Amino acid sequence: MEIAWLGHSSFLIKDSRNRLILTDPFNDQVGYETYKGNANFVTISHSHFDHAYTDEVKGNPKIINTPGNYNFDDLNIIGVNSYHDKQLGAVRGKNIIFIIEVDGYRICHLGDLGYILSDEEVTALGAIDVLLVPVGGNFTINGVEAKKLCEKINSHLIIPMHYKTPLLSFPIDGVENFISAIKNGERLQNNTLKLESKLTENNNVKILTAN
Repeated sequence: MEIAWLGHSSFLIKDSRNRLILTDPFNDQVGYETYKGNANFVTISHSHFDHAYTDEVKGNPKIINTPGNYNFDDLNIIGVNSYHDKQLGAVRGKNIIFIIEVDGYRICHLGDLGYILSDEEVTALGAIDVLLVPVGGNFTINGVEAKKLCEKINSHLIIPMHYKTPLLSFPIDGVENFISAIKNGERLQNNTLKLESKLTENNNVKILTAN
């Protein structure tokens, strides 16, 4: 399986059957190049322009933008309600956490999560292999909050997202605050991570480089 970071909170996950799962695609106001390729499935955590742009996605994908359990022939996608802020959605609305179960891995995309999940909410997520976590603050949890949440979830692998880069136009923090807090992180010089075996380490941070 391959996980490619397209920038911001958007990833393209390719499973062993070459099915493509696209998360939170953004429009051209964000700063990164918009995704114009094929997808079989698209998950959308909330309807903001930087997470829900599908106009240029090809392949007539199945759009998943509501909580629930979705099953597609050895591919399960679970949408879990959460909030975009610390006031139960009163400021920015709701957010959907998506868990993608494929190729023996459980990938958790936290979307624009705006608060630290409770112990009960973390338990409900179950065991997570790969955690895609926002770290930029302002519109989401910040680096220190993300570190605390990562320790609660205790996934094998962590990939930070939704943070400031030279391409991004948003007023949020870079990834450095998160890395300083969690004291762990390997920067990869490409945007793609291949998973080919069972993950055994915990809270192992990989920082992808968007193209």
